[in-house]
Amino acid sequence: MGCVQSFREICDRQKNTNVRLSLPAVCFVWQTAMIILFGVFIRYNEESDTHWVEHRKANNISSDIENDFYFRYPSFQDVHVMIFVGFGFLMTFLKRYSFGAVGFNFLIAAFGLQWALLMQGWFHSLDYTDGKIKIGVENLINADFCVAGCLIAYGAVLGKVSPVQLMVMTLFGVTLFAVEEYIILNLIHARDAGGSMVIHTFGGYYGLSISWMLYRPNLDQSSRLQGSCYHSDVFAMIGTLFLWMFWPSFNSAITDHGDGQHRAAINTYLALASTVLTTVAISSLFQNQTFQIKDLGVDGVHIQNSTLAGGVAVGTAAEFMLMPYGSLIVGFCCGIISTLGYIYLTPFMEKHLKIQDTCGIHNLHAMPGVIGGIVGAITAAAATESVYGREGLVNTFDFEGAFKDMVPTRQGGHQAAGLCVAICFGIGGGILVGCILRLPIWGDAADDNCFDDESYWELPEDEESVPPILQYNNHMRNKDV
Repeated sequence: MGCVQSFREICDRQKNTNVRLSLPAVCFVWQTAMIILFGVFIRYNEESDTHWVEHRKANNISSDIENDFYFRYPSFQDVHVMIFVGFGFLMTFLKRYSFGAVGFNFLIAAFGLQWALLMQGWFHSLDYTDGKIKIGVENLINADFCVAGCLIAYGAVLGKVSPVQLMVMTLFGVTLFAVEEYIILNLIHARDAGGSMVIHTFGGYYGLSISWMLYRPNLDQSSRLQGSCYHSDVFAMIGTLFLWMFWPSFNSAITDHGDGQHRAAINTYLALASTVLTTVAISSLFQNQTFQIKDLGVDGVHIQNSTLAGGVAVGTAAEFMLMPYGSLIVGFCCGIISTLGYIYLTPFMEKHLKIQDTCGIHNLHAMPGVIGGIVGAITAAAATESVYGREGLVNTFDFEGAFKDMVPTRQGGHQAAGLCVAICFGIGGGILVGCILRLPIWGDAADDNCFDDESYWELPEDEESVPPILQYNNHMRNKDV
């Protein structure tokens, strides 16, 4: 802790340096590098190449409808909307940072998915006969998943970092994600269809660790801009609704065709529905500052965020035989935990742990992700042949090849190990990247200019002034709890 504090002080003393990395230069250099790397490594796979006709005949595939595109593309569309519309608009709650929320979300998603296709391709899709990465529609879905982890992390530092810092954070985040994903899914052989561990737990703790490293003791100088207004909250609700509607596609997008994909959609659908009712009840009942239960108004922050926690937590076990009532239980518990996290835990973390979590990703992604990992481990360990059938166990948990002798109880242990790896990569990687982002070359805003689009965007003239707006709904409120 002392070393971290000393490093922070050294970097803060160097803030007046004239060396700054330019956003246009970074974008041009990066895109040029991508063109070169894609030219060297990336090629179409057999289902997207013109040789598909020959491949179809050689493998006795009767029709083009058997091409994976027709199975995966509807899910890809839904996931893509979640990444660019859902995540972007969910972060527009700040009254003066809507351009930054949607625009920088757009930037780092487009930036990250290109690097993700390469990083994940080197681990999963490399053809050793010619050294090329072969990509198809499933690779596009996985690249979006990879980017989702970085967008989650963005929520913790929303309004406090420059676009160049976001690109650096995404560059390292995608790299760490690809490594931890390979370790969890391939080496440990954990199952994580909806990414509770690989995406949400990693992304959540990665962002929180970076936010801890970038702690701003004088952030209250921007307190006038940290609140929301009626219109910004309505835009944030648009993001919530897109995410809520498409989350069943997110959790089932890369599961096996057939019963696994069907089951993942059902389990997610039910968990999300359960979470909404629980969130409304808890938000309405709990008095924020006195720890008393009363019938109060519903807080928009909770509806925007905690209503999605069930989709996060059911992700790992989505394709397992969780049972419909089990999905409702998971959603019910997450609605309680996530909402109470916004009411009590977020202010506590800022005041005592020095973690300034702008969007409350600890309550929406990190904690529900850990719960999802635990639920997945318990559900896997409790799997029996009488419930799944022998072939069902093999198909659901991929007990084949080197893992053909695996038993469900041991699989539960592997699931728990995967959760630990995700947490370690998130925290360790976040601290490392946070050290890099403390360097005084990134052009981040001053403490009194955070949460303001004017620092990085050309705004319409009628929006240049900041009218006094009642801060009735703030993700960072109740700091004295």
